[in-house]
This record gives sequence, structure tokens and C-alpha cells, in this order.
Amino acid sequence: MVTNFHELYQLYAQDVYRFAYWLCGDAQDAEDITSETFVRALTASGEIKSETVKGYLLTIARNLAYKGSNRAKRYVPLSREMLSHQPGPHDLVEQSMSLQAAMRFIQTLPEADRTALVLRLQNELSYEEIASILNISLAAAKVKVHRARLKLTEYMRGQEES
Repeated sequence: MVTNFHELYQLYAQDVYRFAYWLCGDAQDAEDITSETFVRALTASGEIKSETVKGYLLTIARNLAYKGSNRAKRYVPLSREMLSHQPGPHDLVEQSMSLQAAMRFIQTLPEADRTALVLRLQNELSYEEIASILNISLAAAKVKVHRARLKLTEYMRGQEES
């Protein structure tokens, strides 16, 4: 007859581990099942008779392996389509810093170029409306917006490289 838990573990741990390993096919899972088996046996109500101990432990291990395999079946890896396309905190910080840098650079542009760019990008005005507001020709409005965009693009590329 088994007298204490340590003796119980020494006698049956290898058998339970091998059985669990054959059921689940993974060493780490088999170790977890073995540990949980003995925890459940230790905390079980009532006395375990020596003649049925091995069968009792293997039954616990089988049930744990079965529960584990059912749990594993419920987990499905996410496909690329299911992953969130929302930017993470790191991306948001980078975007914010990039936006702040762009805004500082825009402030360094000549006033007419800055105004034309902001009217076009932020207010989405047509070139005709920009020309009217700045009291310049349509061609001049297009040139100012184009040059301001080029300068901003060049500045942002320089920021990315450094």
C-alpha cells in the first residue's frame, strides 16, 4: 500500500508521463498533464486504494489529455485577412511625430507657398479657388502647390533616413 504522496509520485510518474505523451504527442503537454494528474489525485476526496492507483491516475491523465485536445481544436490561427489593419500604439506615435515634423516644416515655407499647399491639402480647394484667394494666376497656383509638395516630400524623405 502507498503510504504518502511522494511515494505515489515516485512509483507512477513515469508511467503517467509516458501515457500522456502517447496521447498528446508533445513533451511539454505530457509534463503538464502528469503534474495536473498528481495534483488532482492529491486533492481528491476519499482514499485511493493501492490496487487501483495506477488505473486511477491513468484515467485522470486520459481525461486531461482529452480536455486539452478539445481545447486545442477550438483554437484556430488567424489568417492575414482576419488580422486587424488598425495601427498599433507604436505606429500611432510614429505617425504623430511624422505629422508634427511635417507641420513644423510647412511653417518654414514662404507664406504664399504654405497658404497654397494648406488650401489644397487641408481644405481640398481647387486650383481655381486657390488662385482667386491668393490673387495669382491659375498656373502660378499650380506651380506653388507643386513646389511646396516637392519640398515637403524631400524633407520627409530626409527625416525617414535619419
